Amino acid sequence: MSNHSDYSFFHSVEQSFDKAALFTQWESGLLEQIKACNSVYSMRFPVKMDDGRIEVIEAYRVQHSQHKSPCKGGIRFSDAVNQDEVMALASLMTYKCAIVNVPFGGGKGGIKINPRNYSVYELEKITRRYTSELVKKNFIGPGIDVPAPDYGTGEREMAWIVDTYQSLKPGEIDGAGCVTGKPVTQGGVRGRKEATGLGVFFGVREVCNMPDVMSKLGLSVGVAGKRIVVQGLGNVGYHSAKYFRENGAIVVAIAEFEGAIYNEDGLNEEAVFQHRKATGSILNFPGATNITESTKALELDCDILIPAALENVINKDNAPLIKAKIIGEAANGPLTPEADEILIKKGVLVIPDMYLNAGGVTVSYFEWLKNLSHVRYGRMEKRFTENMNTHILGQIENLTGKSVSDEERRFIMHGAEEVDLVHSGLEETMITATREIMDIWKKNPTIPDMRTAAYVCAINKVATTYTELGIFP
Repeated sequence: MSNHSDYSFFHSVEQSFDKAALFTQWESGLLEQIKACNSVYSMRFPVKMDDGRIEVIEAYRVQHSQHKSPCKGGIRFSDAVNQDEVMALASLMTYKCAIVNVPFGGGKGGIKINPRNYSVYELEKITRRYTSELVKKNFIGPGIDVPAPDYGTGEREMAWIVDTYQSLKPGEIDGAGCVTGKPVTQGGVRGRKEATGLGVFFGVREVCNMPDVMSKLGLSVGVAGKRIVVQGLGNVGYHSAKYFRENGAIVVAIAEFEGAIYNEDGLNEEAVFQHRKATGSILNFPGATNITESTKALELDCDILIPAALENVINKDNAPLIKAKIIGEAANGPLTPEADEILIKKGVLVIPDMYLNAGGVTVSYFEWLKNLSHVRYGRMEKRFTENMNTHILGQIENLTGKSVSDEERRFIMHGAEEVDLVHSGLEETMITATREIMDIWKKNPTIPDMRTAAYVCAINKVATTYTELGIFP
């Protein structure tokens, strides 16, 4: 967390909102309503620990906007959790969903614990108790508020949540849709795990494919050959690094809280991950140079910087030292508003978190739809497509008297499975959103940066919904 005790993450989101609101035509009362958090639930509940003592747990759930239902947003387990942070993250979720056209309002949850300090059984009790508190107050449900994993949580916690919910609401046919990011066996969707990292890649790639943007930055078009620094080797950082590397970029450095490693020829994220699993640290990775102070990695010479860890890592102190031409915000709120101002002056392009890391909520939306439809993606059409493609291929080969190679044959005949459809839906979502934001920016060159353009996009969509619904009594 930020070392400035007076810093408010929610206030910084409001600042960005106000900055963008100046470029819109909406009346101030409507803007105030969009900005406000509709409901904030702060709770304390007791849980009996393994050694028999009772601990009182502090937890939150915020529903920022109900202009579309349900609300949607992750639950984080971290000792840095506080009401301000949860409110800020919930509002970012509203804007994020609007930009990528996912029909949800923003929500967010948090439990103030360091999960490393608890046994699996204790974590399970805390998660299940939290869920039952949410059920009591009608703060969770497939049509009300749908949590998801975030910092410190994953599939395991989501499985506990759905099980607790369904045991308290027996016979609710769409009960599995009360939470997303579940294991596939519990109604999860294939492709959810890598979704945020893959979305980051699709978003940055789309920007890199825009010739006018790249020539302004003095970079060549495309992702291939670009030098990338990734901060954070969690789920998002790992998958971002993976897709950049697989598409020809060079991941020159990876940073984690214990330090960072650098290799100008490129790092393989899986090898680094395995090394960290074996030794407990990413340092001393074969062939790489250690950087003892993790934050120094942010200042390395590179084309693209991907902060994929916590908020406020780039602030007024280190922003002047950033050498990257493009920053892709994979984490939530990695830059402070002061850092934004400094980087605009330096001509650095910041691709903002509020849409760039929307891959998670986009695929969560696909998972929720799967839960409501009670059928796996691709189940109906996969074989039909394969049979049809086989037939077309056979006809073409007969007519031309030539035959296709085995590899091409496999590719052409392949019918889409769930993961193919999920990745394709995510790619479509990220490309459309990137172009929409860039169009707004191009049409109004007085907008200072891409974040403001993204906020303008979000404000316009949310305000339009409010106005068309006429929800002002």
